[in-house]
Amino acid sequence: MNREEIKKIIPHREPMLLVDTMELVEDNLVHGTYHVRGDEFFLQGHFPGNPVVPGVILCEIMAQSSCLLIVSALVNRTPFYGGIDKVRFKRQVKPGETIDVYAHVTNHKGLLFQVQAEAKVGGQLCVSGNLTFMLIDNDKL
Repeated sequence: MNREEIKKIIPHREPMLLVDTMELVEDNLVHGTYHVRGDEFFLQGHFPGNPVVPGVILCEIMAQSSCLLIVSALVNRTPFYGGIDKVRFKRQVKPGETIDVYAHVTNHKGLLFQVQAEAKVGGQLCVSGNLTFMLIDNDKL
């Protein structure tokens, strides 16, 4: 699915829409991508002369990619972080690189979902961690 299709399932919009494509690879495995162009707002001051994608942005890219796993539960709901655990950063991500995210649901209870995700560039692990999402009904926002 491309960016326009992604906008139909998650509420994020530019400049915070950080996933270019996503696809369900298997029943419980999603693959998302984001190509770092170099002109993103989060690179402007991080760091001058040596732009590096901030770790929190990498976590957000993983989170947005993960939403395809819970698409049926997202109808009329908005996903919010409930927790970010065991996150480990292994490699910097720079402009011109494409991030590949792989994620799967590890636990689910009601509107609470736990996902294990990892992001790679060229097959090298950049970040991995466990993400927890709470889905909130849109009429309660």
